[in-house]
This record gives sequence, structure tokens and C-alpha cells, in this order.
Amino acid sequence: MQRTDLQIIVVLAEERNMRKAAERLFVSQPALSQRLQTIEDSWGTTLFIRSKRGLEITPEGEKIAAFAKRFLDEENRLKEEIYSNEGEIFGTLKLAVTSIVGQYWLPNMLKIFVSRYPQVKISLTTGWSSEILHHMYDHDTHVGILRGEIKWKGPKIHLFEDVLHLVDTEISSFSELEHCQRPFIQFKSDSSYYQEIQDWWYNHFKKPPERTIVVDQIDTCKQMAMNGIGYAILPSISLTEKDKGIYKIPLSDKTGKAIKRDTWLITHEDVLNLRQVKAFIDLVKHNP
Repeated sequence: MQRTDLQIIVVLAEERNMRKAAERLFVSQPALSQRLQTIEDSWGTTLFIRSKRGLEITPEGEKIAAFAKRFLDEENRLKEEIYSNEGEIFGTLKLAVTSIVGQYWLPNMLKIFVSRYPQVKISLTTGWSSEILHHMYDHDTHVGILRGEIKWKGPKIHLFEDVLHLVDTEISSFSELEHCQRPFIQFKSDSSYYQEIQDWWYNHFKKPPERTIVVDQIDTCKQMAMNGIGYAILPSISLTEKDKGIYKIPLSDKTGKAIKRDTWLITHEDVLNLRQVKAFIDLVKHNP
């Protein structure tokens, strides 16, 4: 079986959708469907069942997809070891970062990294911190960047901390929240972040916000607050000097200590000998 056939099986198993898989593989759906038929004929079994919901993988398909992923991962690992012995830095850097970090902090780091190491390919996954941790435990990625209190036995580097702020176009002090009728805008996040907000609120106020709007993305939350729809609690990583016309009030606990979120880099001991991984870690350590 050709390497491209193995890639097709892995992508189809991950996406379970012919259109999305075709987009990732940069081929047309008819061409992908025809190729899948050839692959199934060569194996003498059905790997995927077409349904209205997409693709359902068969038990045989699961076994072959697992084999294909092991083969491709081992091939990539071997290539990276070979490249690591060369003078120039090659290979693939697999990153998994929280969505907030990926949106506000990582782009500048990657801009510097790709300019220094143009031969390195970047594989990037974003999500919540809990999802990033799962990727790291599954050894799907070289480096994870996540937020909050992290339990990790491997190499762990503290990158930075940022303060949580109440952000609004009208509210200039916390006392105004007591009788505020405007909505509190929240973005979906990890339970630890949500719990920090809840703890702060109930330590300062007797009842929950009168009205709440929940959105999927932090940037949507920020834009709604900046346009005067309501108030939000945002980490300082998402706030810049360009954000004009809003009040940014730092949150503090009962003792007056600022409430902060820590950002960590975690990795595996066995990937630190890969030159592209070491180069990225060195970069972020010297450019916090």
C-alpha cells in the first residue's frame, strides 16, 4: 500500500466526513471516493460505511486505521531523528495550544520561528486546556501550551501570567455591578477558568448576574463588550493598548491579591533531543 493510501485512511478515520477529508487532502470528493474504493478492494473489506451522518468506520477499518497511524507516526519519528543529526533544522513541530494562546500569543512566536527555521513544518491543534492535556497524554504532539493549574510529570516551563479584568464601556467600578441590569457576557471555557470567575463573583456579591449571554469564542465576547452590549471578564492576554473606550478593572481576591492565570509549556522528555522542538522551546523561553 502506498503512503498516500495510509494518509487517506487516517484522515477519513479522523474526520468521518468525505468533504472535510477531501479538503484536508487537497483532492476532490469524487477522486477521494474512487481512491477509497480502490483501497478497500486491495484490503478485500469495507473500511467505511456511508450514511446520512457521514462515514461510519467498521471494526476492520479501525484496525487498519490504527496500523496506518502507527506507520506514519513511526516514519515521521525516524525522519525527525535523521534530520536532527543534520546541521540545518528540519522536521515537523507538533504544537497543541489553548485557543486563547493560539489567538493572542502564539502568532508572534510562530512568525519569529518560521522566519528562523523555514524548513520546519508546523502542525497546530487548538482547544481547551483539558483537550490539550489529552493530546499530550496520547503523545499526539511534541509541545503543549495550556493555562491554569497543570499536573504534569514531564518537563514543564512557566511562560507567563496574566491578570483577569472586568471589561466594559460603562462600568468603572465593581460597586456598580450590584444593581447592574446589563448582561454579563461569558465565553465558553475550561471548568477551571469558569470556576475562578464563579468564586470571585460569589466572594463579592450575594446573587448571580441578572442576565447572562454565553458565546463560543473569547474574541466574540470581547467584541460584544467593546461595542457596549454588556460587560465581560477577560484575561489581559486578550487586551491591548489599541482597545480604546473601555474600562479595564483588574480582579482581586478577598486579600486584595490580583487574580491571575498562569500559562505553561509542557513536553515529553524523549522529544527534547529533536532539534525543532529544542529550537521552539529556546525561542519561547527567551521571548516570554
